[in-house]
Order: sequence, then C-alpha cells, then structure tokens
Amino acid sequence: MTSLWLDDQRERIPTDAFEPDARYDAVVAGAGLTGLTTALLLARAGLSVAVLEARFVGAAATGNTTAKLSLLQGSVLSGIRSRGSDRVLKAYVEGNLEGQQWMLRYLGEHGVAVERRDAFTYAGTEDGARSIEKEYEACLAAGLDVERVSELELPFRVHGAIRLREQAQFDPMDVLRALAADLRERGGVIVEGVRVKDVDTGEPSRVITSVGDVHAGTVVLATGVPVLDRGLYFAKLKANRSYAQAYRMPDAARIPQGMYLSVDAPTRSLRTASHDGEQLLLVGGNDHDVGRAADTQALVDDLEHWTHRHFPGAERTHAWAAQDYQSLNMVPFVGWMPRTGKHVKIATGYNKWGMTNAVAAALSITAEVLDGSIPWAQTLHHRITTPKDLAQGAVAGAEVARDAATGWISAERHPLPTTPPAEGEGVVGSAGMKPVAVSTVDGVTCRVSAVCTHLGGIVTWNSAERSWDCPLHGSRFAADGTVLEGPAVDDLRLVDEPELPGDEHVPVADLP
Repeated sequence: MTSLWLDDQRERIPTDAFEPDARYDAVVAGAGLTGLTTALLLARAGLSVAVLEARFVGAAATGNTTAKLSLLQGSVLSGIRSRGSDRVLKAYVEGNLEGQQWMLRYLGEHGVAVERRDAFTYAGTEDGARSIEKEYEACLAAGLDVERVSELELPFRVHGAIRLREQAQFDPMDVLRALAADLRERGGVIVEGVRVKDVDTGEPSRVITSVGDVHAGTVVLATGVPVLDRGLYFAKLKANRSYAQAYRMPDAARIPQGMYLSVDAPTRSLRTASHDGEQLLLVGGNDHDVGRAADTQALVDDLEHWTHRHFPGAERTHAWAAQDYQSLNMVPFVGWMPRTGKHVKIATGYNKWGMTNAVAAALSITAEVLDGSIPWAQTLHHRITTPKDLAQGAVAGAEVARDAATGWISAERHPLPTTPPAEGEGVVGSAGMKPVAVSTVDGVTCRVSAVCTHLGGIVTWNSAERSWDCPLHGSRFAADGTVLEGPAVDDLRLVDEPELPGDEHVPVADLP
C-alpha cells in the first residue's frame, strides 16, 4: 500500500551522511512536518541542527495524510470543549490558526501549490445531527466563522452540516521538499536510515542511535509517539489507524470540490487531489485501534465498496493507511519531556490533524528552546486533567491489560501450524513455549518473535498492510520483524537468533 503522495516519480529528498560523535545545538528525531518545521525554525535562529529519520522523509504520518489544512476538524472542537474549558478550546484554535497562517505564508513564499477549499463537517445519520450541533456551538465559542448548511454537492443524503470557508489542501511531500531544501540552505542536515533509540541527557545530551551516537544541546522527538518512555506518554495516547484511497473518475466534474468529513462511524473523508495533470477523488475512513481489528483488509474493501456505491465508475489508483495518536482530552502533548532536565522536547497526540497541529507544535517548541513564550501554548501546557480524562484513562489501561493477557494466553494455547501460511497471511502460535509470528509475503516465509519489543505485548497480523501490529501501544513491524513505527525502537527477533542474557520480555499484565 503506497500513498498518492509517496508514489511520486519526482526526485526523492536526498539524505546526508551520518557523522558519528558530531555535536549539534539541536537534534530532531523524525523528518515529518513537525520535525522539519521545527528544524527550520531553529536553524533560522542560528542553531546548528540535524534531523535524524529512521526510514525516509515523510515515511510516517505526513506522507500518508489526507493533507487538509483546516480549522474545521470533524468533532474535535466539541470533544475538547466537553473535556475542558472554553479557555483551553480557544487556545487550541489559536494555536492551529497560527500554524495554518504560518504554513500558508510559507507555501506562498516558496511557490508550493495550495488549493483553497471550503471545509465541511456533516452528519450521515440522524444521531450524527446532534454531534453537528455541538460542533457548531464549539466552533462559535472558539471564534470560528462557521455556518449551518443544508444543501451539499454530495451524492448521498446528509442530516445536517456546517461549513468553514477558505481552508486549504496540498500535496504534503511538496511541503517537505521545500522545508528540506530551506533547512539545508541554512546549514542543517537530514540523515535517513538512522533510528534514535535513547537519549542520555546532560550538557550536552548523548543521542543514541542505530548507527552510532551524536551529541546535542536540545533533542526534539517528532516521532508520532515519543520513542522514550519517560513521562509514560505511550499510556496517555490511543494509537489509531485509518485508510485512504485515491480514485480516477470517468467524469471529473462529479468530484465534490469541498473538503468533507463525517461525524458518524464509520468515518468518511472526501477531498480532491491534483495529480499528474488530472483531478482525483480522495476517500478516507474506517479508523480503528492499532492491532485490534480482526480483518484490516475487510476495512479496506468496505471503503472501496462504499466509494463505488456512491461514485459509480470510480477507478482506484492508490490505497494506503496512516497512523495517528489521540490524547485522552484530545489536545496534543507539546513541551519538555519529564525527567530529562529540560533537554528533550516532545510533540504528539495530533488526533489526525497534523497539518495545523504540527506547525503549531513547531512554533511552541522553538519559542521555548529560545526562551520565548506564546500565550496560547502556555495555556495548553498547563491544562488540567479532568475526572472524565481519568475515567477514560482507566478504560484505556484496562483494554491494554486485557490485550496483554489474552494475547499471551491465545499464543500459548495455539501451536504453530506445520505448514507455512498462505501468501499474504500471518499466524501467531506457540513454538517451544514461546510466542512466534509466522507470515508469508511475496513468497517469503518469515518466523519472528511475536513479542513486541516495547513492553511485551503479542502482535497481531495486519492483512491489509502485511505487518505485525501491537495492540498495546501501536508499535508496528514489517513481516520480517523490522520496526516500522514506535514506541518500539528494536526489531522483532528472528526466532532462530539466540536470546541475549537479561533480554527476556515480560507480559505487561505481570509488570509491577
């Protein structure tokens, strides 16, 4: 599965050479929109900056987003309002507005194509209509100039909608190309294939990577979810995976021109995309907790069937998936990581709205690194955990404990089959009292440990993406065990490899 943006035939963003033991004013882990924007802002201030990317630029959320630069965000604003105060809500919108305005200015200055579109949040059911009204009220409380609308260009019935005019959409890789070139002109370096695994904080901090160490005055973790466990952010976030598809239409004039998002489940997202001289339809939805969907391919197929039902003749050109993280109160975590002596900054929990939140996070991080202060950022940094947040946290913790226990029990009770799985399939079972994950992809059968290298959860097979996904905190691994996204930083061990002393994994349910 490859996204429309990553399947571009233009020249890839080049990588710089890794210099062991090099020292920088700032090291940024992650070359997505958050990482590159933060790196550029720090470089503009005269700091020496290195961006270290585990895979390639845009490999994670940014290269797989639907890329809507919008302040109208489904039911997010009413969700924030129900969990906090109007003060927090207004601060969140102010930050997103500043991030949006910065990005639009930057795109204009650097000649990056952007399309202005009206954004719509709509209800596909009568129950959803109540959510629309709550979102409308939350938008007004936050100062957004939204309006109710009843007539839409969609080919199906809706039960209410709101509109926010003059939002924007673009190709996110175009943005990353501009940011990367700008950063390099200011002396910054971007190194692909280097995974940050740990940070030994100090003056300077030692950044431990998969290929050697470097040193930095400040470390910024822009990795989706922090790859350090200090602060236990992995337990304060829900990892969510959703799907997107691009379609060529027999009549491009029938493609809705607005940016649409439903408040109902399953979610449906719609927008246009200009690609290779033609206009495509982008459809997204069917989100689920990572590692907890029984059949991910069925979700992909369902999204395609829905598209064909409402847009007859649509021809699919691309299909992909993206991973996002949601905090318990729906407001991102941005700031200094606890127990790092103010040497490590984090940004996480964008809840699928990374285009505005990423830039807002970069502005906030840069201000604090340079000893500045932004009022809306200070409000968000000092928000209060409510009883509702605690209740949701307890539920999330119970779900993790359940998955940890049932995963181990299921693996121990089911011996591995004697024959390899069929092409595109994977199974987890017991081999010599150890959970083993076996899959066959492109004719190659791989046997790896089924124990996630983060906190010992048992991985499950993702049939759509042919990957091993952990239901505890969203770590994902390729069929051969290579880590794709964290919080895990180590690969699943091949079962034929000997275990190292003291490297045993303990089920989460058994941890103190």
